Amino acid sequence: MQTDLVSIDINAIVDAMADDLASQMKQKGVDKPLMIGVHTGGLWIAEKLHQKLALSKPLGEIDISFYRDDFTRIGLNPKVKPSRMPCDVEGEHIILVDDVLFTGRTVRAALNEIFDYGRPDSVTLVVLVDRGARELPLHADIVGLKLDLSPKKQVKLTGPVPLALETNRID
Repeated sequence: MQTDLVSIDINAIVDAMADDLASQMKQKGVDKPLMIGVHTGGLWIAEKLHQKLALSKPLGEIDISFYRDDFTRIGLNPKVKPSRMPCDVEGEHIILVDDVLFTGRTVRAALNEIFDYGRPDSVTLVVLVDRGARELPLHADIVGLKLDLSPKKQVKLTGPVPLALETNRID
């Protein structure tokens, strides 16, 4: 596997995402959303966004390992972390944050887990990187960076300090 580092200013991208998200929440009339980060990279981005937006509700975090549709093929993640939902999601306006949107399967798994906690009024999807090639009909509402990569490339957020994007060629 060949590794390349993508040299970008993630903090500047997250700042722009926070501005876009604040504007979108204001337009929708949402003043106290519940933000949820997907382990691990999505949680790192969510922590930064949560702080920049000074949200009043504690940050939620989910590990979608048990909700994946491919764990029978690839096995269960040996580093499963517990999900933590700081409040009931029933009737909440949720901001779901992930690091990379590719096929849409992680988002599907995250939505399934969230709905096990209750029925939110809305879900806004925020991703650092959208790399296209969906297998499911999903799109992000807020996107930090769009990358058009070969299917043989994998994008991964490393961190948490410093945050960096890494692309790997899958041979």
